[in-house]
Amino acid sequence: MVIKLCWAVLALIHVIPALALFKPALLTTLYGAQTGSVTYMLLHHRAALFVGVFIACIYAIFQPGSRQLAAVVVAVSMVSFLVLFALSGNPAGLRLVAIVDLVGLPFLAFAAWHAFHVALAGE
Repeated sequence: MVIKLCWAVLALIHVIPALALFKPALLTTLYGAQTGSVTYMLLHHRAALFVGVFIACIYAIFQPGSRQLAAVVVAVSMVSFLVLFALSGNPAGLRLVAIVDLVGLPFLAFAAWHAFHVALAGE
């Protein structure tokens, strides 16, 4: 049950950025992107990728066999953002996104540990 809760938290973290695919105005709210800009279009595409991350998390709740791949996908998403955020000097406009990802890291770490531990123990 704890593992399913971890995946649900990770899905929840990614649902709002994923919703920007269907409600592009969120891109301005979340990231300050201006409609019609190249950045806006890239962030809109990024929202589509977040739909994939969200689906991977939901799928991992119900399909334990998918959890290793889901852990990798979510880790690439969250860790790469945090690294880029730090390398960019911690831009104030993205601080909330970074905080949410930081809060999610323990859930990801436990879910990933469990996914790989269970797989290794089963072999």
